[in-house]
Amino acid sequence: MAVKIRLARLGDKKSPFYRVVVADSRNARDGKCIENLGTYDPLKKPFELKLNKERVQYWLSVGATPTDTVREMFVKEGIIAAKPYVAPRPKQMPPAPKAKADESAEAPETPASE
Repeated sequence: MAVKIRLARLGDKKSPFYRVVVADSRNARDGKCIENLGTYDPLKKPFELKLNKERVQYWLSVGATPTDTVREMFVKEGIIAAKPYVAPRPKQMPPAPKAKADESAEAPETPASE
């Protein structure tokens, strides 16, 4: 079973409120969850994030993978370390095709039959 730490949306239209939950990756976004780890309110300035850090550490230790959004939240809270940035390698151009020498100049001329 692939377990993910992700956000489940609550709240009315145009006023989102999220729960940070542990759920099977095959379940719907707002479907059945295994455990509720905290809440996230993006409308407050600055945003409000409440987490049970002990339970988050437990789920990370047993192999639950956070989604990208949740990972960034955990980095801001200091729960996990940020991945170091690795610059992509520059693309290399394929080698230029070799210029073919004039085949007509190198090929011996055949005498025309009369």
